Amino acid sequence: MSVTDAAIGIEVTDKSRSTAGSSSSLATVGDYVELLKPRVMSLVIFTSLVGMMIAPGSVHPILAVTALLCIAVGAGASGALNMWFDADIDGRMARTAQRPIPLGRVNKDEALAFGITLSLLSVMILAFAANYFAAGLLAFTIGFYVLVYTMWLKRRTQQNIVIGGAAGALPPVIGWAAVTGSIAIEPLILFLIIFLWTPPHFWALALVRSSDYENVGVPMMPVTAGQAATRRQVFFYTLLLVASSGLPVVFGFAGVIYAICAVASGAVFVHRAWRLLPSQRKSLGAPGQEEMRLFAFSIAYLFLLFAALLVERLISYAGVW
Repeated sequence: MSVTDAAIGIEVTDKSRSTAGSSSSLATVGDYVELLKPRVMSLVIFTSLVGMMIAPGSVHPILAVTALLCIAVGAGASGALNMWFDADIDGRMARTAQRPIPLGRVNKDEALAFGITLSLLSVMILAFAANYFAAGLLAFTIGFYVLVYTMWLKRRTQQNIVIGGAAGALPPVIGWAAVTGSIAIEPLILFLIIFLWTPPHFWALALVRSSDYENVGVPMMPVTAGQAATRRQVFFYTLLLVASSGLPVVFGFAGVIYAICAVASGAVFVHRAWRLLPSQRKSLGAPGQEEMRLFAFSIAYLFLLFAALLVERLISYAGVW
């Protein structure tokens, strides 16, 4: 899912590539943490927390923390399995070349075992701490990200990030299910917001890194459809996203604070996406500058929307209104 794979790497030497699949390991604790994609995990924890907070009913604080950790670890396990499968191309892309496997610090077998073990533990513990339904959703999310997105869609279709984005959009649904044992319209709306957010967020980065994807044969939108078409798609999905951000107000589980944040940040998002359109290219600054600004702002945008929901719920609990 990430949102946050924006760290720029350097070219890996042939020696480091050759050690990626070796039987020995130079791994540190930090290398295994990196396999979990901690920046993605932080977003998963936050959106899951919001899903839990807006859900009706309550759950014991210890069980709630346990459930959040299980969802986060499940997402991290997906990241580790993604790095295991993509080790052959990660070492040839500047953005991913310094990941632990391409650098030879963690071998592929260890990464596979690590990812599978954490996947099983996270699902089993969530079933115990919350309920079987939430655990089943977590298992589905891990399977969808690894089997459907990583192993199938990513290297076969330009719509990879659109369809695969469903995995990254499920954490608030799992958080809701951990409290209620069911699904309702509220978490599905949060799912929709994250689902529509993923294409403009990731394609903004892909516009800058298109040569990386082309070199390894990954059919990302800028590679297969071209820069101009991708820029139009970014603007189109941004419009859909901003429109969908009003649904929490329409369905009554968001108030004035959220509405103000959604309108203000949505206007900025649309403006930034509009500046990426082919017709606006002459007014842009250095190559890649506007794209990376949109990428960075998209992260702040999603955080702001979910933070507004969380703040309103905390205010409601405090009885301020």
